[in-house]
Order: sequence, then C-alpha cells, then structure tokens
Amino acid sequence: MVTPPDNDVIWARSLHHAHRGSPALVGVSLGVREGEILAVHGARGSGKTTLLQCLSGRLVAQQGEVWFNSSPVHTMPATARERLRRDRFGWIDPEPTLVPELHAWENAALPLLLAGVSRRAAKTTALEWMERLDVGTCANKRPCTLVRAEQQRVAVARALVTTPSVLFADEPTASLHSRDRVHVLRTLAAAVRSHRITMVLATHDPDVAALADRTITIADGRRVASPAATDAEGRAACSLSV
Repeated sequence: MVTPPDNDVIWARSLHHAHRGSPALVGVSLGVREGEILAVHGARGSGKTTLLQCLSGRLVAQQGEVWFNSSPVHTMPATARERLRRDRFGWIDPEPTLVPELHAWENAALPLLLAGVSRRAAKTTALEWMERLDVGTCANKRPCTLVRAEQQRVAVARALVTTPSVLFADEPTASLHSRDRVHVLRTLAAAVRSHRITMVLATHDPDVAALADRTITIADGRRVASPAATDAEGRAACSLSV
C-alpha cells in the first residue's frame, strides 16, 4: 500500500466505479492540499458527482483507494464513514434541500443541533455564518418565503456551520441565475478561505471553475491529462497507474 503525500488532506488512487455496468470512474487519481479549492470540471454525466461521493465516503469505489489525512476511507466500515462525514466533512447539493417546517437559522444550525450543541450556541454559530453569506436577515423566515439564491446560501451555511475540514460542493450554483451564481460562489470561496477549509467543487461551468486554486478535468469517467500538471499527485498518478 502506498502512503499518501503528507501535504494532501484528500488523496485518491486509481478509482474505478460503475453504475449498472456503465463506467462512471475509470482509474481516477488525485490529491487535494489543505486549504486548497480544487475544481473538478466536466460536462454533465462525466463522473464528477460519483468522484465527490467516493472522496467523501458517501460511496465506496469498486476499486481504488481514498485517504483522508492518514485514514483509509475506502476500508472504513459504514458507521465510521458516517461519523467522518458528520464530524469532518460538509456537503452542498445542487438543490437547496431545506426542512420546510424549520426557520432558516434552524436549517443552518441543524448539524450542530443534531450533534447535541445547545440551541443558543447553535443559533449563534448559524447566525454568524448566515451573516457572512448575506442571509442574516432571513434567519426567522421559512424556506418557502425565500428566493432560490437565499435558500442555497442557507444550505451553504448549513454545510459550513461545523467548520468542516473538507467541503464537497456538487454543482452548488447550477440552479441559480448567472448573477446569483457568481455572488454565491464568491461568497462561498471567501468563507472557505477565511477558515482554511479545503473545498472540492464539481462544476460544468468554466467561470465557476475559475474561482478555484486549481482545476482538473473529468471526461467519460477519466481524468484528462493536462500538460501543465506538474503537482505531486499528478506525478504519483503516473507512477502508480495500473
């Protein structure tokens, strides 16, 4: 077994996965450094979501390795992966899936409340993140009274409220208009950088990918080689290919 590089918080080697016999990932290797924003760029159906699911432990690749720091995610039992996702990872879906019966601040604070944090402390933290994301004035509103961009910013606050080590964002602004998309992404990037949170961002939009520190491209489940790729994980992928 090959030891992941010390400066990579997430490291994956030769990931293979298929859905109902159709290849979704074919030998994908990558590394993500601490505090880095990595964009995974590719067309719809290219395998981006499957890759993020494997990296985050939501899905176990049929072949290959995924490491979080020194922990092998690919060999963890389901309960350990669930704990990892709860305690160390954040996730943003393309759609703002909020609980309709809860106020916006309760939706944002939900991970803390479920973890046993007091209601007062959870609300304080949730409101701090909502203010950073320009939705502090929506705190006491129900999701149905918010516009889509506001709903998505509440969902972003929910993903950040535990200050995760790694945030996985799967097309987080795909359902928004262009002006709202740029605003939400810039706000998200600023919030992530201010707290040194590592982010893996899946997108088909090159303008969104441009906000990242580095971009890799996925096509038909494969990582597309770039002649400018000289980072350590790129060299490791070449030497470890099987």
